[in-house]
Amino acid sequence: MLVFLLQVRDLLVHHRIHLFLVYMGLVWVIWGWKAGLSRRYRPFTVECDASTAVIIPVVDEPEDLFRDVLDRITRQGPDEIVVVINGPENPTLERICAEYPGVRSLHTSTPGKRNALRIGVEQTSAEICVLVDSDTIWMPDTLDELVKPFANPNVGGVTTKQRILEPERHILTRWADWMESLRNEYAMPAMSVLGTVGCLPGRTIAFRRCVLEDGMDNFLHGRFLGIFLEVSDDRTLTNECLKQGYKTVFQSTSLVYTDAPLTWKKMAKQQLRWARGSQYNTMRMFPWMLRRARTLAVFYLADIVLPFLLLGAYVGWIIRQFVITDVDLFEPFVSNYGRVGGGLTVAMLAIVASVASSALRQSRHLRQQPSDLWRIPTFLIISTLMLMPIRMLGFTRMAHNSGWGTRSGGFAGERNRNPHAVIPYLLAGLMVVGMSLYQP
Repeated sequence: MLVFLLQVRDLLVHHRIHLFLVYMGLVWVIWGWKAGLSRRYRPFTVECDASTAVIIPVVDEPEDLFRDVLDRITRQGPDEIVVVINGPENPTLERICAEYPGVRSLHTSTPGKRNALRIGVEQTSAEICVLVDSDTIWMPDTLDELVKPFANPNVGGVTTKQRILEPERHILTRWADWMESLRNEYAMPAMSVLGTVGCLPGRTIAFRRCVLEDGMDNFLHGRFLGIFLEVSDDRTLTNECLKQGYKTVFQSTSLVYTDAPLTWKKMAKQQLRWARGSQYNTMRMFPWMLRRARTLAVFYLADIVLPFLLLGAYVGWIIRQFVITDVDLFEPFVSNYGRVGGGLTVAMLAIVASVASSALRQSRHLRQQPSDLWRIPTFLIISTLMLMPIRMLGFTRMAHNSGWGTRSGGFAGERNRNPHAVIPYLLAGLMVVGMSLYQP
């Protein structure tokens, strides 16, 4: 943030536009846009008496967790509950399902969540299909609140508010819950106001049956950049819902909890899977968004470009140090306080300014979790050093034929080589090189 302010001063005095200035300017513009829209958000309150079917695809889960999941769902009285075990047979899960009247368990040897969802939809008849991850914990009124938006006939898909179970267990669970909170407070309500939530997260989402039936063929077989990606099924279904002309919305009064990885390796794999699927679907949906949902197009395009813009700013700065052409923004500090004193002053001001900037953009979350104020430096390090590189890697690998990536027995992906896989690499390379060679 300190560099940003110094670059603003340089812009006003010397009319030089720095790349990092552009990056931070976009960060603030996107945040302000979301913050402004989200202030208009209100949850839906009109009751809806549509019939509901809960569909739970599962490969394997711990017995106690899966029993808790089913117990909480059955208490809320959906009209139908179908558990679809995909991949290897699992007698333990079948036995647990049999303990609950009204719960049907099916098995398919074909691995993959999408095929399991297809089977679940075909085996139910309710008006609203609720798709639930097998490790998602519902609160007592999750279902009642989730279906309320469907009282509006223009709504085709609804997602819940989502948080992390026992976030204090580990720095990664604390960080993951922080990320969920920011989505709940800014991005999700902002997009919901416009009726275009770009991704209804798959831990618990509800769709009108007609949306799933009409979009099922593309959901199972749709290809882009030469491949079919099994990952990001929630984003794919959201795309289908939007393209059919329905609104997709966020219901903040419907709350679920889920787990988060406790190791850096698993967290990195999860984030890479999400990054690949998200950016794959952004690119395939981008023409539609430009025509029908321009605000959504800006949000998702910024999500792709910002990490590359930051990398380009850093690489360009390093290059200019070797050729001694960069503007010295810190010279006044060195002149006034000396090299050591000036360096310490810059470091302290940079830390204070970064924390203050982040605290302002996360003020709604900090009102709920004040102790996270002291964690902001750690969270910023995790987001910058882990999340941003993963998002860039996810962009370059979005046309690779890899599979699920985090669960044994899951979808394995196609094995043939894809000649289109080089396209994202070329686009990424052009962005980084072009930005790195930029001269203020």
